[in-house]
Amino acid sequence: MRVEQLRGGWVEAVHEVHIAVVDATGRLVARTGDPELVTFWRSAAKPFQALPLVEDGAAERFGLTSEELALACASHSSEPGQVARVRELLGKIGCSERDLLCGPHPPLSDRVAQDYQTRGVRLTAAYSNCSGKHAGMLALARHHAWPTEFYTRLEHPVQQRCLAEVSRWTDVPVADIRTAVDGCGVVCYGMPLKNMALAYASIGRDAGCGMRDAPPPNPSRISHPASRVVEAMLRHPDLIAGEGRPCTEMMRAHPGRVITKVGAEGVYCALLPHEGLGVALKVTDGHAIASALAMAAVLEELGLRPRPTSLAARPNVNTRGETVGEMRVKGGLEQ
Repeated sequence: MRVEQLRGGWVEAVHEVHIAVVDATGRLVARTGDPELVTFWRSAAKPFQALPLVEDGAAERFGLTSEELALACASHSSEPGQVARVRELLGKIGCSERDLLCGPHPPLSDRVAQDYQTRGVRLTAAYSNCSGKHAGMLALARHHAWPTEFYTRLEHPVQQRCLAEVSRWTDVPVADIRTAVDGCGVVCYGMPLKNMALAYASIGRDAGCGMRDAPPPNPSRISHPASRVVEAMLRHPDLIAGEGRPCTEMMRAHPGRVITKVGAEGVYCALLPHEGLGVALKVTDGHAIASALAMAAVLEELGLRPRPTSLAARPNVNTRGETVGEMRVKGGLEQ
C-alpha cells in the first residue's frame, strides 16, 4: 500500500506506508511493507499512558468522568468545550494551568485556529492538544504523593510508571524501548509497529471485546481497568480529536466498532474491538493526511465499510480554489 499524490493525472509524489495488523495473541494477521519497522509511537501511545490513572486508583479517587478519561487519551482540537473539561479535571486534583508543562500551540483544527485568531484568543497550556494527557499525569502524581514539578522528565516516577505500562502492553522490555522527548515535553517510545498493534489488540481483549456481534463495553460491568479506557474512547469520539478531524470522523462512521488514534509524523493506530484486531501504521515521510487516508483504507479492507467520504481521497486544490489533482490510496494489505 502507498498513498499517491496526483496532479493533472500524473503521480508527482508517493508516500510509502508500513502496516501491521495483529490479534491479541500477537499473530500477524496482515501487513504492508515492514511490520517490524521501529518508529516513535508519539500520541498514539496516549491510551496506555492513561491506563495507570484507572489501575492505580487515581480515576476513582478524584471522580474522573468518562469524558475526562477520553481527554487523557486525546489529541484534541482545543475546542472550547474540550479546554473547559481539561480545566475542570485540573480543579478536581488541586492543580491549575500553571502546573501544566505542555506548551501552547495553534489548534490542530484549522477551523478552531482561524476562529481563535480572529477573536484574539490568548492560547495557554490548556489549549495544547496534549493537555488532557498532562492533566492525567498530574492526577497520577497527586494520587501517589509524587512531586508535580518536572513530571515530564524520564526519571520522574510518573514517566517511569507510564514506561512500565507501555512495556507491559507492547511486550517490549523497558530496556529495549527507545525513549526520547515528545512534542509536548513528556517521554515518547520507539518500538516496532507490530508491538504497537499488539497493545491495541490486547487492550480490546482485556476490555472484554473480541466478539464480532458484541456490544461496546458496558461501564456498569467493568471487569478490567482497560474497560474504562476503551469505553471512554468509544463513547466520546468528539473528544478524542474534534469536529472535522479524521479520528473523530472514522469513529463516528462506525459507532462502537473502532477506536482510531493519530500519533505524529505519519503514525496511526486503531483497535477493532469486535474483530479483536490492533492496527499500527507509519507513513515513512511523516505525511499526516496520507496516514489518515491509509488508515481509513485499512479499516475498510478489514470490514468497516464504507470509509468516510472525506477520507476516500483528498482533492489537491491550488491557491485559486481549483481542484488540480488528488491524493489517494493505492494497493492493499498482504495476508
